[in-house]
Amino acid sequence: MNTFQESGLRPDIVKAVAELGFEKPTPIQEKTIPFILSSDRDLVALAQTGTGKTAAFGLPMIHNIDELSKTVQGLVLCPTRELCMQITNDLDYFSKYLSGLFVVPVYGGTSIDKQIKALGRGGQIVVGTPGRVLDLIKRKKLKLEAIKYLVLDEADEMLNMGFKEDLDAILSKTPEGRRSMLFSATMPKEIASMAKRYMHNSEEISVGKKNSGAENVQHHYYVVQASNRYLALKRIVDYSPSIYGIVFCRTRRETQEVAEKLMQDGYNADALHGDLSQAQRDYVMSRFRSKHLQLLVATDVAARGLDVNDLTHIINYNLPDELEAYIHRSGRTGRAGKHGISITIVHGRETNKIAQLERKVGKPFEHKLVPNGQEVCEKQLFSLIDKVEWVEVDESTIEGYLDVIYKKLAWLPREELIKRFVSVEFNRFLAYYKDAADLNISAKKVREKKNSRASNMNFTRFHINLGSRNKVSVIDLISLINKHTGNQSIEIGKIEILNNFSFFEIDKSHEEQIIHAFRNVTRDGLKIKVEISKSKGKPEGEERFSGSRRYDKPGGSKGRSAWKGKRDGKPDWKKSKSKGKRKFRN
Repeated sequence: MNTFQESGLRPDIVKAVAELGFEKPTPIQEKTIPFILSSDRDLVALAQTGTGKTAAFGLPMIHNIDELSKTVQGLVLCPTRELCMQITNDLDYFSKYLSGLFVVPVYGGTSIDKQIKALGRGGQIVVGTPGRVLDLIKRKKLKLEAIKYLVLDEADEMLNMGFKEDLDAILSKTPEGRRSMLFSATMPKEIASMAKRYMHNSEEISVGKKNSGAENVQHHYYVVQASNRYLALKRIVDYSPSIYGIVFCRTRRETQEVAEKLMQDGYNADALHGDLSQAQRDYVMSRFRSKHLQLLVATDVAARGLDVNDLTHIINYNLPDELEAYIHRSGRTGRAGKHGISITIVHGRETNKIAQLERKVGKPFEHKLVPNGQEVCEKQLFSLIDKVEWVEVDESTIEGYLDVIYKKLAWLPREELIKRFVSVEFNRFLAYYKDAADLNISAKKVREKKNSRASNMNFTRFHINLGSRNKVSVIDLISLINKHTGNQSIEIGKIEILNNFSFFEIDKSHEEQIIHAFRNVTRDGLKIKVEISKSKGKPEGEERFSGSRRYDKPGGSKGRSAWKGKRDGKPDWKKSKSKGKRKFRN
């Protein structure tokens, strides 16, 4: 299948695709369309965001839909209303010459009554978000008894957003004979488990490496102090005058704050997050798609489903809590054969995450230095000169004003005229970046800062009732602290993850904030308890166990030891006669 004409799709569908300007299928389309048309097996398809997944499942599904029947034959589930509308629009384009085929979008944040009326008029394909789809099923307004195709698009993201229970409930209402297709950018364990549970004899089709990043994207990172994150963002943006990109933040609050700061500082920016009404979201997205905004500051959830192909940059103002989400973020640039740059701003304690990301993405990350004031000014100056050199001149519009302009400026020599012209735009950058500080943190500075913190011992040690048996890692614990305090700049010291509980050190000035932040927090049904550790060392009950209580050593059951006491504050081990065991004696 080198062209859509060779795909076996109905001529009316091929005609619609040709009018959209598509001639050759993308790799994921080239593999999935013939498979779906020629086989009745379920499908798990792995491909990055922006690789044409909608056409990959949409074209063959439309080909096999009976437009003479008004029953729902295809259900597409996706994580957000933006993606829901994007998929609906694409399917409408693909089926424009099939007069009897209708696609009905259903999603939250808008009137359910209008969607119920649309379903009542009949539609062979329904595209929806899990929450609204389940609501309509419970109201008996969406009937799934006759569906032939079930598509889970961006399945990994739906699980990350907490839709697992909704998906399970919806899938339980679908007939056994339906054909399931799961499309995802990454393949976490939850996706593999879902495929195993709900799919039968499924085929896996993958384009590129599993969980890897897009080929056309470069990955850069900058290391700064947490307090300088916003200043670094501005310099990076100023150093890229033609930037058109998304700035990703962790929380809605942070998204709004960063967007407001950028707008106050004169940047073409706006925010996109879950607290906006649908009308506000539509307005912001309309401005961004038309490039009236250069920067969109967004949360991961709000940015799902954005159909923008020309992004030059993705900027991670903060790393996502789940590092897999980085693949989704970075995949929004470098689309349609174009090149893009994914930038991450990290502070000294986060540099270890870069190595983890390199392994996930399968590409090296380049450490860049935040440009200094002179470098930014030079870049802006030459960008301005390039614009002047290549600007299109509309003679008919300005011709009537030229005589007055020539007379007004005739007294200025050529060199002076150029200087004044350049200074009109350039003076503000020169003034702002005069004596600008170096924002970069070197490896040496990071080490010195760590040593300084350790020597000051200005930390409070906390106990938390989560440990490795709760599947908590060091990164998870840091994410919990950042999430519930809402403060990314809190200094975190040593972290110890034990089996049933853990310890972490926090800058002493944030004691009350930590206690308050975890007052009413639960995780997987367990109420989290955080309290100040009573001793500087390990507390009573961690070092000393009574009787024959045992703990597992790395060697497994053969490495078990009975811990019975201590002498002079130090363990006193006595080798037992049994092989592989040691006994503790008083």
